[in-house]
Amino acid sequence: MTTIAVNLQAVHERIARAARAAGRPAANVRLIAVGKTFPAEKIAAAHAQGQRAFGENYVQEAVEKITRLAHLPLEWHFIGPIQSNKTRAIAEHFQWVHSIDREKIAVRLNAARPPALPPLDVCIQINVSGEGSKSGAAPGAELALARAIAALPRLRLRGLMTIPEPTPDSALQRRRFALLRELKDQLAVAGIVLDTLSMGMSDDLEAAIAEGATMVRVGTAIFGKRSAN
Repeated sequence: MTTIAVNLQAVHERIARAARAAGRPAANVRLIAVGKTFPAEKIAAAHAQGQRAFGENYVQEAVEKITRLAHLPLEWHFIGPIQSNKTRAIAEHFQWVHSIDREKIAVRLNAARPPALPPLDVCIQINVSGEGSKSGAAPGAELALARAIAALPRLRLRGLMTIPEPTPDSALQRRRFALLRELKDQLAVAGIVLDTLSMGMSDDLEAAIAEGATMVRVGTAIFGKRSAN
C-alpha cells in the first residue's frame, strides 16, 4: 500500500473509533482531505483510494489543481480566509465554502456564483477561541449572518465551521467544539436548521466528533508534514 493509502485507512479508523465512542454512526462524519501546499498528484493518489472531498486554503493554488484534475469526480471545499477579490474564483470553482465570516463576502459569492451551477453550499466560520489572529465571526453574530445568507438565492447555508486554537488539552478542545454545537442548536430554535458542523483536524478530530462534528478537515495525517513556505 502507498503511504497515502495507509494514512487514509488510519484516519478512517480514528473516525470510526471516535464515532463509536460517541454513540454515533461513522458514516455521519465526512472526511475532507486538506491538500493545501501539496501537488495535484497527491490529490489524485488520495482519489485513487476512494477519497472524493478535498479542502483547499489558497485560491490560486486550488484553481490550478481543480483545473488539472477536472477529469476526476472530485468535490472541492474552500476552507481558508476569503479576500473580497477572490470571491469570483471561489464561486466559480468550488462546491462548498466553509469560511464565510461577514455579509459582504456572502453577497459577493452569491453575485459571482454562475447560474448554470447549483447554489453554493456554505458554512459560517465562528471564532470560538476569540483569537485576534483568527478569521471567523464572533459567537453571537451567527444569527444575523445566517439570516442574511438565507436571503441569497445562489447560496445554501448548511452549517457552522470553526478552527480553535491548537491545544493538547482534550477538555478544552471539547469545550470549544461544544460551543459551536450549542450555537447551531440556538440557530435551530430561531428557525434556522442546519445539518453541518465542520470542525476537527488532524490533532483534535476525536474531540470534534465527540461534540457532533459532521465534517472533519484532515491534511497532515493524510499527506504528511507540510514544507515551510
